[in-house]
Parts: sequence; structure tokens; C-alpha cells
Amino acid sequence: MATLANLIFELSDEHEMLRDAVRDFAQREIVPIAAHHDETGEFPLETIRKMGEMGLMGIEVPEEYGGAGMDTIAYVLAMIEIAKADASHSTVVSVNNSLVNYALMKFGTEEQKQKYLAPIARGEKIGAYSLTEPMSGSDAATMRSRAVLSDDGTHYIINGRKSWVTSGPVAEIVLLFTMTEPEQGHRGITAFLIDTDRPGFVRGKVEPKLGIRASATSELVFEDYRCPVENVLGEPGQGFKIAMTALDAGRIGIAAQAVGIAEAAYEAALNYAREREAFNRRIGEFQLIQGKIADMKTKLEAARLLTFNAALAKMRSAVTGERFTTEASMAKLFASEAAMWITHQAVQIHGGIGYSKELPVERYFRDAKITEIYEGTSEIQRVVIARNELGLR
Repeated sequence: MATLANLIFELSDEHEMLRDAVRDFAQREIVPIAAHHDETGEFPLETIRKMGEMGLMGIEVPEEYGGAGMDTIAYVLAMIEIAKADASHSTVVSVNNSLVNYALMKFGTEEQKQKYLAPIARGEKIGAYSLTEPMSGSDAATMRSRAVLSDDGTHYIINGRKSWVTSGPVAEIVLLFTMTEPEQGHRGITAFLIDTDRPGFVRGKVEPKLGIRASATSELVFEDYRCPVENVLGEPGQGFKIAMTALDAGRIGIAAQAVGIAEAAYEAALNYAREREAFNRRIGEFQLIQGKIADMKTKLEAARLLTFNAALAKMRSAVTGERFTTEASMAKLFASEAAMWITHQAVQIHGGIGYSKELPVERYFRDAKITEIYEGTSEIQRVVIARNELGLR
């Protein structure tokens, strides 16, 4: 496993150009509308389409499939800048890139890549990843949804209810994981590519979330949905492997999202500490505030390094075939908890005004919390890291 001591990294000119372009777009197009979309919960389709035109919905997808053909470092840089402007926008970008696109690139047939990967990578269609169910979260083997092969062998008949599906209310393509052989436990899960315009697909209730309110999250209901056998991703029974492989990549995206949120909160707190006066002094002159600033900066930079370390591990894995599970889990665990702590301190430094919606600091605090939960809770990340280190499977 790579260590931070090996992380001597200089951004290429291409990386810097991408970062600067995304930063300019995010500050100009996303920041002015972020509060409105957070308050209303309205999905920011217009800016999502613009990001698609910039290549941000398929950053690591080869150009032949409509993507930008860049690397994981580029993806992390883009995610940080988008999340710094608005976590909701970055959530949509993360699901498209890390979960749906990556799974299609790794396990999709040529036909599936042309039909599904290309339009998602170009930003023409929005993808969703659906694993969780009302009674099945971290323990995927307990899912109750079912897919049964039809008598003529041409379709799977899918029934069940999925929950907490990011982009569920707007997605045109869903990467669905459901049971085909329940008696096999997690080895009986199969992955399907779902067209949401077919009969039997119903969008359920939209979740009234604490944070990332504009990212659109809902239940999905399948009622005798007929999925063609050619829409199986990978092989029947391979779904759990596909889901976990995608989550390895997804955790790097969430780590980058957490870094972006934390950076926005830190910079807001730093500027406020420089300007706000109390007892005839700027509050940044008080040692208690200085201590907070020092710890915030240290945690932020440590999170950033772990996230880039995971990105480099993912890039190496494309050559060596080695898993990057541990690096991704460490980055996601540390960055998410750092973001929660940093945003908490940012609100505290701002005092009463930090609790008000007049400033975005309270939104950063609300948005940060989800990074400790989705794509594997902090508790699950600790289990993953420890089991890998102990050699347990």
C-alpha cells in the first residue's frame, strides 16, 4: 500500500487548467444559485447539463465513449471545486462518475458502453446507483427485492422497493442491484441496467433531507418490471462484487467532496476571524480561535493528502490490478470526519451568524454530515480498513 511519504506530486499543466476552469465555472455558475436550490430542493438540471458539456460527467471515461479521457487526479480536483461551491452539485457528479460510469467501464459489454456509458459521460442522461433498501443498508445480503428469470429466458421480472437513491427522481438510467438467488446471500445478487421509461418502474417518495437537499433522493419501486437479459451488467450473481468495486471508486469521490466542503468552511472561518472584532480586537488574535484555525487547517490538508493518495492508488490499480480498497476507505473515513469537525468549528467561530441562513456556513455543516454516512458509514470504513490490515475476509 502506498504511503504519504511516497506522495511527491506535481500537478500537470492539464490538471491545473482543468482545476482552474472548474473553479471558475463553480464560483460563477453554482455559488450564486446554491442557497436557492438548498432551500427549495429544486434539482439543478441546468447547471448539471452545463457540466456535462464541459466533460465533468465523464471525467475518467475514454473519449471514444463520450468522456474527457482524464485521470483520477483530475476527477478529485474537479470534485473539490464543485463541492466547495455546492455539495449537492458534487453529489450528482460523484454518482455519475464514481459509481455508474466506473462500473460500466469495468464490467460493461461494448454494446452496454455504447448504449449507456456514452450518454451518461456526455451529460445527456443522468445515472443513479441503487443498492440500499428500507431494511437493507450496510448488510446488502438482506435485501428483499427480487429478479426472476422469465420462462422464455429473455427477461428478468423485477419486484421490490429501493431507498435513498441519489438522483432517483430524475435518473434516466439506474444501476440496480437485486437478488436473483436469495439462498446464496450476497453471492446471489445481480446487477441490472434499468431504463426508467419502461413499464413497471415507479419513482417513490422524495426524501426530505437535512443536507445536500438539491441532489434529489428518492425511493424506487419495481412492479413486475421486465428487464432484458442483455441488460445484466457482468454475470448473474456478480452483483455484490460490482457494487463493492464501484464503492471503492465512489469513496474517493466522497472524500474529495468532503475536502471541498471542508475547504469552503475553513476559508469562511479564516476570513471571519480576520475581520470580526470583539473586545476591541479581531477575534483571530485570541488564542482559542487560533487553536481552532490551526487544527482546521491541519485536518484539511491531511484529508487532501489521503484523498490524492487514494486517487494515485486507483490509477496504479489500472496497471497492476491491485485493489485500492484500503486507501479509498482511509480517505473517505478521515476526510468525512474532518469535514464534519471543520464545519462544526466554522459555525462556532461565526457564533450566532453562523447559525443563520444568511451565510452558507450552516449549509456546509448540514452537507458535511452525509459524507460520514453514504457509500459506507464511518463504522463500515473502520471495519473495512481493519479487516484488510488483519488479512481477514
